[in-house]
Formats: sequence, C-alpha cells, structure tokens
Amino acid sequence: MRLIILLLSLISCGAAFAQDADALLTKVKSKMDQVRDYKAQGSLKTDVSFLKIPVSRVQVLYKNPDRFRIQKDGGISLLPKGGISVNLNALMATGQFVAVSSGEATIGGQLLRIIKMLPLEENSDLILSTLYIDEKSLLIRRAVTTTRGNGTYEMDMQYGKYASLGLPDKVVVSFDTRDYKLPKGVTFEYEAGNRPVEKEKDGKPKKGRVEITYAAYQVNLGLTEAAFK
Repeated sequence: MRLIILLLSLISCGAAFAQDADALLTKVKSKMDQVRDYKAQGSLKTDVSFLKIPVSRVQVLYKNPDRFRIQKDGGISLLPKGGISVNLNALMATGQFVAVSSGEATIGGQLLRIIKMLPLEENSDLILSTLYIDEKSLLIRRAVTTTRGNGTYEMDMQYGKYASLGLPDKVVVSFDTRDYKLPKGVTFEYEAGNRPVEKEKDGKPKKGRVEITYAAYQVNLGLTEAAFK
C-alpha cells in the first residue's frame, strides 16, 4: 500500500510539473505572438576559424511562425539552419511537443527556469531544445538546441528596448563547426575531415560564433511570402 501511495504521489508530481512547464511556455508564446512579422536592421559578425568573413550590415526579415531571412550585400551568411529564427516559434505554434520542467540555473546573475521541449513528430529535424526562461519578464535568455542536420547549437539572447515584444537586441549563436553544413559554394573547399580544426586551450575543438546585433525593428508590417523568396 505504501508503494502504491508513493507511485501515485510521483505520478501526481510529474503531472503537476508538466502542467507548470506548459503554463509557463503558454505565457512565453503569448508574448512572442504579439509579433506577427518584422523587418530589422543590424550587423552580423561571424567568427569561424576556417572562414574569414567581415562584419556586415544586414536586414533581417521574419514572419510568424518560421519564415526568416537575412539579406546581406555580397559574401555569405554562416548561420546554423533554423538557429536565429528559433525553430521554437514553429514548434510552439503546432503544440506538438512535450514540455518538461528541469529545475533552475543562474546565468549572468539571473535565476532562470529550465524547460526542456521534446518534439512529438518522429521526423522533426529538432531533437531537443532546452530553454532558460526568465519567469518575471517571460523572456528566453538561452536556448540549447540539438538537431539532426546541424548538431547542437547554443543561443544567448540579450534584451533592451524591445523586450516588451520579446525581441532581442543581440543574439549570439555558438555551434560545433564539425557538425555544421557549410553554405553551398564553400563546402567543396572544406569537406568533412579536411577542415582545419582550431582548438581551445582545453584541447576541445573551437566553436563557431555568429552574432547579430539589432539596431531597430519595424514590427507587424504585413510582410508577404514574396519578401522571403
């Protein structure tokens, strides 16, 4: 009887944690849903050991839930597929995921809730996303995402004057360049196994970094699909 009571208690706690995680994500999604689309101006900085790409001015276009484009004059934009656009928007829109509360963590002096999102779709490119959420402001401060096609990448978001809309002033994406598939036209120079691998002091391969710093947003312009072709 004690064992049965214990099992029922564990099941009840698990259900409560799941409901709590779902409730928090619903609030975060509600905040994000204020933005149906946007056009933003900013700068793109790429730090990858085997590529030399200058800092570039860019225009970023977004349309809910998963349309995303960076327009840049000349050169290439090295971005993990789906990285900056946060596949989370599309995943949240479908509701096809399981949310699991995984405790708390302190990042940059802030206490954040950890929520893991596991897609229910068997063939989803996204395998797992771990979100670090500021409950008070309902902002995602960090997201660690594992994908089938481009390995694992980590996104850190900094917020400022557009925080009320859930839009970051700066996004920093770090990723393992060994797993990243280079853009067409670059791949042929650095096939897997032939890329020069720069290492950190601890001997681990140096991660690639992409930073987008946003200068200004224009929100809910009514962007059409033509803008993303």
